[in-house]
Amino acid sequence: MERILVLGASGFIGNAIYKELCSYFDTHGSYCKDNSALEKNHQFHQYDMETDSLDLLLYNLKPSIIISAVRGSFEAQLALHYSAISYILTHPCKLIFLSSANVFDAFTNYPSYEYDKTLSQSIYGRFKIKIENALLRLPNDKYNILRLPMVFGQASPRLNEIKTLIDLGEAIEVFPNVVINVTEISKITQQIHYIINRKLQGVFHLGSSDLVHQKDFIEDVCEILGYENPFFKNVYDSNNDRFLAVLPKDNLLPANLQISVQEVVEASIKK
Repeated sequence: MERILVLGASGFIGNAIYKELCSYFDTHGSYCKDNSALEKNHQFHQYDMETDSLDLLLYNLKPSIIISAVRGSFEAQLALHYSAISYILTHPCKLIFLSSANVFDAFTNYPSYEYDKTLSQSIYGRFKIKIENALLRLPNDKYNILRLPMVFGQASPRLNEIKTLIDLGEAIEVFPNVVINVTEISKITQQIHYIINRKLQGVFHLGSSDLVHQKDFIEDVCEILGYENPFFKNVYDSNNDRFLAVLPKDNLLPANLQISVQEVVEASIKK
């Protein structure tokens, strides 16, 4: 049985991945801040990437798969990933890295595919590219890079932010000229489960198979949540449509593991 370590398993995405995998694999998770509930679960291990050594955790657990879903200081994250890469080079282990559509945010005229050149204007995008480039130098069986667009779903931070702004009577920033794709948390966890089961290699784009203007998508989410006439603040950073979308072409997953924009919208109200 695979022994999986989910780094950042107390966060929204990391915790969902842990819950998806824990019934099928020997799954462990890391968490940073004191948490009495997680302390009682012996599959969880307290680890602060700012102060603790990842090597100690890895050599004690000896995982065969590391899934990186951490958030926090970019400098600390870089050090963490370099430690993980050193480990997988000398052990029977691979690293699954959750990256972002922002690695392509300098390209605005078209959607991006798995093996397109990355280029970013944002600090966040350039940080993700730095880790991606380190992984791309490894043997193919040592890594997966999973690029995600905006992630929604029940209790997702993005959905909670929309609800909070509406409840406070504040405006939601929307981008009428930005074309995106999106995804939903339960679909991501199923896709990752499949990638692990099938021992797939390489880069995957885990966004919806269709595209939507960002403003239209947020309006649809507000409508399905039952909000009438929320306030929107239109932000125009271009006169023309600007794409920030990651579409699959080379590494397609089965039809049942793909998702549409409308399914992401509908997932906002699923219990």
